[in-house]
Amino acid sequence: MLDVRRMQVLRAVITSGSITAAARNLGYTPSAISQQLAVLEREAGTPLLERVGRGVQPTPAGTLLSEHAETLSAELARAEAALTELKEGRTGKLAIRYFATAGATMVPYAVAALRREHPGVWLDLKLIDPGDPLTEVEEGRADLAIIVYPRPSEPGRGIELVPLLDDPYRAVLPRAHRLARKRVLDLGDLADEPWVGVDPIPGACRAILEGACASAGFHPNVVVESEDYPSAQGFIAAGLGVGLVPELGLGTPHPGVVVRRVRNPQPSRHIHAAVAARVAGSPAVQTFLEAMQEATENVA
Repeated sequence: MLDVRRMQVLRAVITSGSITAAARNLGYTPSAISQQLAVLEREAGTPLLERVGRGVQPTPAGTLLSEHAETLSAELARAEAALTELKEGRTGKLAIRYFATAGATMVPYAVAALRREHPGVWLDLKLIDPGDPLTEVEEGRADLAIIVYPRPSEPGRGIELVPLLDDPYRAVLPRAHRLARKRVLDLGDLADEPWVGVDPIPGACRAILEGACASAGFHPNVVVESEDYPSAQGFIAAGLGVGLVPELGLGTPHPGVVVRRVRNPQPSRHIHAAVAARVAGSPAVQTFLEAMQEATENVA
């Protein structure tokens, strides 16, 4: 197999006109250049140079390899430049998965920062809700996922967690509810109330709510399920029940509800970025995470 580096040495000899001149230009000894050419000729199975006076000139085979060496050198230079662009976060692809409330509040600001600072990075954004965005990272289909803690199991190997935001749940009541006059509710105050369910699919968020209610000594009596937080507020405003909604999911509260803090216990979602270790050091990933953290400060 022909060695690209030796082909480049051959081209240097041909363009400079002599082994001595090529050695001087490349910073080698003439003996080292001659050895490289001898090995290349054995690899090629044919003479590549012939002496003419004090210099050398290429054989047809030498001319052919020299031309290919020029092409390969240009391709190698382009490859090295592209690799540098990728390593410095100016190009490449970043696959990000997120859940709905993160997508409505934090992700857009991070995407804007990434577009501004790394315009050559192509973004693959996908909402995973319902479902667990972490699975996409664990199975190699994504580089970063926004996830909720606590969760039933830890992420797989090769995934780094970056804390972003604590997202406490708030009690949402019909505006005319008897408890609406209280500024802070004990979670146990809602034990005998009908509930509007906000997390019909088993998962981390539902486990957080059920665990908090269990700690307060009851299991919520869910009379109607909602697929999303705005719909849940509508059901609550209609007087069908009460509910717990995380702050990120409240947005602009429905005019027919009141929102109150909860204690004893106060359930909360701990939102993290789960980052594949293979991209954790990428400048583009760091820009995205920093922008997410800045966005969470504004949300908080």
